[in-house]
Amino acid sequence: MWRLKRNLLLTFLFLSSSINADINKNPFELIDVKSQEMVVVLTKENELFVTNPELFKDKIKNIFEPLIDFNRVSASVMGKKYYLSATKEERDQFIEVFKISLLDTYAETLAQWDDAQIITDFSYDEKKNKIVSVKQNLLTTNNIYPIIYKLREYKNGTYKIVNIIINGINLGQTFHNQFQALAFEKNENIAEIISEWKSDAFIDG
Repeated sequence: MWRLKRNLLLTFLFLSSSINADINKNPFELIDVKSQEMVVVLTKENELFVTNPELFKDKIKNIFEPLIDFNRVSASVMGKKYYLSATKEERDQFIEVFKISLLDTYAETLAQWDDAQIITDFSYDEKKNKIVSVKQNLLTTNNIYPIIYKLREYKNGTYKIVNIIINGINLGQTFHNQFQALAFEKNENIAEIISEWKSDAFIDG
């Protein structure tokens, strides 16, 4: 009996890992599955955003964070000039502060749409080089908000998000412009830019 239970457990773990691997290699399935997980949080636990906002954000972040290539996105936000002039320590520091700002922005934006449904357009076919666009519509009682995820394909066949466009607002470009403005204000001092960084990309729905 013990051996049977052990074999069943190993079979379950193998199947679970296989399913996750397959999802990670299909950008449409990946975004759809994870988005539906977020919808559950939005519709069932939205009151947490008022009573315990950090817990609400954590629930969204736990779903969303593994989907993003923060190294690549952070480098794009900094731009080639500042990325190359920054030290490795400064790059690592910016990745961390940027990660927090992006995840907070995304969670706060989604919190506005507690009655949301998310529909993935599986027929939308746009691929340029290694970048695939996955289009969704976020439906609320009064409006439809288009969302486009830009995902990069990697050598192992998996995908990660490198940009998001929500309701026409390009988050990657918005963050990049913010970094450039802050660089001008701080006389291109990378350390000061990092210490002053915060998100201004909150999207009013």
